[in-house]
Amino acid sequence: MDLKSLMVDSKEVWIDFPGLKGFKVKVANPSRTEITKLRTKCTSQKFDRKTRQLVETLDEERFVAEFTKATVKDWSGLTIGHLETLVLIEPGTHSLDTEVEYSEESAEMLVNNSQEFDQWLNEVVFDLGNFRSGTKGKSAGKTGKTV
Repeated sequence: MDLKSLMVDSKEVWIDFPGLKGFKVKVANPSRTEITKLRTKCTSQKFDRKTRQLVETLDEERFVAEFTKATVKDWSGLTIGHLETLVLIEPGTHSLDTEVEYSEESAEMLVNNSQEFDQWLNEVVFDLGNFRSGTKGKSAGKTGKTV
């Protein structure tokens, strides 16, 4: 059997976000090659006159945006009430049970503004156990409390 025929570039699974009942996130596990491509895409080189060498600079904002797009594919069950525990918001006239729809922009905002969600995402995405057969929907980590 050939190893190359068994490998996949990415795999997506639904995982419960711990501590927030009903909130599930569809995450993808990008391959090492994909992560390298993302990093390269977000890195620029500039010539440093003092050292006379090329210096690589990572555009962190762009990397977070690209990483989020590659890893967060969808979510369900994220309510205004759940969102209040992850980021500072002003719910206004919205009920705490109102669901926040998934969009790439919303996912990026959540990753950028919620340290808890960002840490959870990184733990989940890089834990291969979450993407093996029979682990779908598993709750990963001990998050869910506001620090």
